[in-house]
Amino acid sequence: MSLRVFIAFILPFIFLWLSVNALNAQIPARQVLKVHQRAIVIDTHTDTPLEIIKGDYDPGIKHPSGSNQKVDFPRLLEGGVDAVFFALFTRQNERTRENYEHAYEMANRMLQTTLKTIQGNSRTVDVALSTEDIPKITADKKTAIFFGMENGFPLAKDLSRIQEFYNKGVRYITLCHSLNNDICDSSTDPEGSENNGLSDYGKEVVAEMNRLGMMVDVSHISDKAFYDVLAVTKAPVIASHSSVRALCGHPRNMSDDMIQALARNGGVIQICMLGAYLVPEDTTSINYLKMNELKNKYHNWQYRDEAEHKRASAEWDSVNKLYPPFLPKVADAVDHIDHVVKLVGVDYVGIGSDFDGGGELSDCRDIADFPAITAELLKRGYSRENISKIWGGNFLRVFGQVEKLSQTCSTSALNNDLNTQSNAKSSH
Repeated sequence: MSLRVFIAFILPFIFLWLSVNALNAQIPARQVLKVHQRAIVIDTHTDTPLEIIKGDYDPGIKHPSGSNQKVDFPRLLEGGVDAVFFALFTRQNERTRENYEHAYEMANRMLQTTLKTIQGNSRTVDVALSTEDIPKITADKKTAIFFGMENGFPLAKDLSRIQEFYNKGVRYITLCHSLNNDICDSSTDPEGSENNGLSDYGKEVVAEMNRLGMMVDVSHISDKAFYDVLAVTKAPVIASHSSVRALCGHPRNMSDDMIQALARNGGVIQICMLGAYLVPEDTTSINYLKMNELKNKYHNWQYRDEAEHKRASAEWDSVNKLYPPFLPKVADAVDHIDHVVKLVGVDYVGIGSDFDGGGELSDCRDIADFPAITAELLKRGYSRENISKIWGGNFLRVFGQVEKLSQTCSTSALNNDLNTQSNAKSSH
């Protein structure tokens, strides 16, 4: 065998050996932390206010890894988190006047209780309202805390409440949750479509959010509603905590066509770290069967009152303790990032953990473990620049464009008002 033939034969095996060893290699911790610290690390969805309003949880102190609560202020700093979105989550219930008002009161109670807690921990965290607030807050070695609203139920078909919640600091609204509402259809409502996507009222909601500079969040909404949103929005949108349907066929996840449409819109999909959205569920496991029993017992998680909600939460925790659920790995989450990058490029993906709302990985138990994701990205050959895009750069681009559009809309509206006044004076 000639030397040239031998080299041609052996070269592919050398490349394969190098690739395998690169993937298996442990990235030095110092290198991981250096890359992680240089990135603007943003988690776009946690349900921590749900824990705070219980009254027996103090996020000002560090809690152990593996505890039910996944986010506290010391662990935000430990995980190198520059900014995090706390979701004001309300479950979708029957649309009665009483339930509308309960959802509205609940959202406000979560907001006020959480704000009070942040104010009591002002040495480590601060409230943020715009992209410009992040560098100001992090310069003082604090984490910037934004608010989002998960489910538009508290709006109660009152458009003025969008302005009200914006004024209170809410910077995105997840249009619906697991059931249909007045705004749009959900991806998981067992009754199927009600609005044929986005309702007429929902179109008004999107327009008002565009005007104010509030991000439209398409996580949880049906496929038809998603495309309807893209048809009417003037700003890029976010999926604050969604994953890839091609890798895990859950209806909550986004199809390749949806991800491509999101990229054309200039938006971003923030990969969710909840197990059922990363790998297909084992429907024969005891945990799955027991949870299904609870879901039926509590009418698809629709509670008659707070007491029933507390009982359900206690039973939920008990099932998970007795029959621990399968937890995917960081590698499984990064597989979803890889898929998006290969499909549309690195500029349209980020991370929304869903911590305190079910998100958890076997090797990323809470927000302090975020550097493990950076390590996996490095191991797969992502550059420092692209890791920075994934952690926060892409999302900040979208957030900034939403803010800029709002300023343009405000200027346009002001000019229209001035022109109207001028024309009115001329007519006299």
